[in-house]
Amino acid sequence: MKLKCIFALIITASVVLFLSNCRKENFTTNPNDKLIFSIDTVHFDTVFTTIGSTTKHFKVKNPNKNQSIKIDRIFLAGGNSSNYRLNIDGSPTNSYSDYILAPGDSLFIFVEVTIDPNRDKMIEHDSVVFRYNNNVQDVHLVAFGQDVHLINGRIIQNDTLWTCDKPFLIYNSALVETDVTLTIEAGTKIYFHRGSSLFIQGTLKVNGEYGNPVLFTGDRLEEYYRDIPGQWGAYLQDNHGNTIHIFGGIHLLAGSKYNEINYANIRNPIIGLQVDSVVTHGTPTLILKNSNIENAKIAGLYALGSHIEAENCVFANCGKYTVACIIGGEYYFTHCTMVNYYKSMRNTPQLILNNYYHYSQNGQTHTSYRDLKNAHFANCIIYGSRDTEIGLDLSVDAMANFRFDNCLIKYKDAAELESSDFFIDNIFNKNPNFISTATAPYNYRLDEASAAIDAGKMEFAEQVPFDQDGNYRLADGKPDIGAFEKTE
Repeated sequence: MKLKCIFALIITASVVLFLSNCRKENFTTNPNDKLIFSIDTVHFDTVFTTIGSTTKHFKVKNPNKNQSIKIDRIFLAGGNSSNYRLNIDGSPTNSYSDYILAPGDSLFIFVEVTIDPNRDKMIEHDSVVFRYNNNVQDVHLVAFGQDVHLINGRIIQNDTLWTCDKPFLIYNSALVETDVTLTIEAGTKIYFHRGSSLFIQGTLKVNGEYGNPVLFTGDRLEEYYRDIPGQWGAYLQDNHGNTIHIFGGIHLLAGSKYNEINYANIRNPIIGLQVDSVVTHGTPTLILKNSNIENAKIAGLYALGSHIEAENCVFANCGKYTVACIIGGEYYFTHCTMVNYYKSMRNTPQLILNNYYHYSQNGQTHTSYRDLKNAHFANCIIYGSRDTEIGLDLSVDAMANFRFDNCLIKYKDAAELESSDFFIDNIFNKNPNFISTATAPYNYRLDEASAAIDAGKMEFAEQVPFDQDGNYRLADGKPDIGAFEKTE
């Protein structure tokens, strides 16, 4: 009986081993049984040199439902000199031999690239090669590279000029020291890696020009990231990974002074431009002209007890505020356009004025009051997707001096403002009819049906006689409201 059982076990084991061996050797050798690839070319958009790229991947499939394909070798055509790196089936290697791809199964290959900054070409080519059954197939790799000035966690301690010879990439943030001036010439492009900011303890001078502005934006240049907010700006996290403090993408720290920004485009930050407390009384902390701050995750311009003069500026499409003037201060906005059609739900008005803040001390909550000495809005558009686009969070325990003069305003209960001394000759709830607010590229110039056309006050237009495009506002004696003058 025992011998019968032992014999049966031997037979069973032999059959299993035989079948197993058959399966191992059940490969197709037919060269017509070819691999299928999810794409034929892996494209990398502009890749900053020395930093690398986003990781991309493609899929390789064996379409044969009955037989495996034995891939003799998978490798980079560029070999060890290639700037690309592979991860094959979870293994970080640029070459893999004798890979067995089971019937109907798939293999994922991940690809990264780093561009050599010393090379004399802007396109990096390579390919991933597959050899099997006398077949050679490949997937092309194409990257468009760009050399940059890399600013990696740098403290700028001497007066510095950034020119437009090639872009700047800020990695791990940068700080301009006290009494140091950073000047940026027209046409310069400044890219920020995720979590990075430009901190100004001294002075920032941005000298853009019409048709040749200075660009501040994130370093992801793929088309997918063109309008994704919150791509750059520093933040602090606790030990659990929770964000506990967010800084401005461009952050003028308390003590910064004499800042001037002209013709700048600030795009896709968490907070675009943050301006802390004023230190030069009677002189603006920041003069901001002909500039656009768009698509911030939280706020475009975030001012805390500062002194700002702005003209011909556009503040657009932010998650909470296009402009926040909080903890008092002094502000003058002339011929500015504030428009908010942020893609996600927004539960705040886009413009807020405030003159106090809360803080905790010894386990108790206290309130500190700061005078809003002046907040003057003249010939401005304040319009968006909410019924009310102005928020007045003001305490009677501090000065609250503000005025909206000849503006086009979205405000649901306009009747309660029209009799107020703080609102003079405004237009309420009439559509400014911008050229394009639904899809990019957005255009906040006025079309023919706009209620803002010819509705501006001359006394304010005379202070800013040319619009952001360089058009003369006073030609017909009827200036338009907002940053742009409608022209034939």
